[in-house]
Amino acid sequence: MGSRATPNPCYTGRVVANLTITIDDALLRRARIRALEHGTSVNALLRDYLTAYAGSALQQQRALADLLALSAAATSRRGVARWTREDLHEREAAPETGALPETDTGR
Repeated sequence: MGSRATPNPCYTGRVVANLTITIDDALLRRARIRALEHGTSVNALLRDYLTAYAGSALQQQRALADLLALSAAATSRRGVARWTREDLHEREAAPETGALPETDTGR
């Protein structure tokens, strides 16, 4: 089943498709009221939602590619220090100084 795209004079230079949905009358009424309260329309809300929904996978792929490129270009490294879970969660302070106790990092 294909969509029927027709020129719409509200959108210059773009061919748009009309979409018909089935929705409960009370829900549509509440959505229209809320949209009006926010200075928009249900049509605009649905168009924005579908634009974000359709583009989200592509945006995620681009973000992942950017993150991997940044990681590959990073000059910082992890180093040689290794900690155990106990080392990281040690919270006892030395009574006289309030400083954390020193742990043996010569592993």
